[in-house]
Amino acid sequence: MLGFSRTNQSRADFEALVSPWLDGLYAAALRLTRNERNAEDLVQDTVMRAWRFFEKFEKGTNFRAWLFKILTNTFINSYRRNTREKSLQDESERQSVEAQFFSPDTTEQAANPEEYLLDRVMREDVLKAIDGLPIDFRMVVILADLQEFSYKEIAEVLDIPVGTVMSRLFRGRKALQKTLVDAERQGCAAQAAEAIDLNAWRERKKLG
Repeated sequence: MLGFSRTNQSRADFEALVSPWLDGLYAAALRLTRNERNAEDLVQDTVMRAWRFFEKFEKGTNFRAWLFKILTNTFINSYRRNTREKSLQDESERQSVEAQFFSPDTTEQAANPEEYLLDRVMREDVLKAIDGLPIDFRMVVILADLQEFSYKEIAEVLDIPVGTVMSRLFRGRKALQKTLVDAERQGCAAQAAEAIDLNAWRERKKLG
């Protein structure tokens, strides 16, 4: 059965479906945008778009994946538009803006259970390394390692082949490892070697 009529009941159905995933949407949006206000705006836009097109959602299918597809599409469209508009932006200005979102205070202010879980099982240097990944790799790593989507679900969310998901995830994880190793060598991350093994981190997360 496809969709719902625009009634009070459909609104209630929509809110019941959305509510469990708001924290996950915000956690992903924060890693994508690296900005709390932009993350909030992205989640709000996602929810509004989801409600707008709720009648097209096929009841009984993967609502979480559908939501994250809207979130990533909304982000990609905004990212491409902003990239074109800001192609001449001064590099030093960009770095100063990014730096403020790497502070521990910013993470602490993200008061939701999923963000605190990430704080507990992941070192801050890992989150910074994820934030520094190229956008295509970052989205796959976020969906796979932070949101625990399957390869198939990620392929559906990003509208790419499963093989591309696996390739980007492999390359993204390798880039993370290199970043962490370099940080450890430069003395910028104390005991960073403990966080290099992402497989070990994922196992700890499952057991936590």
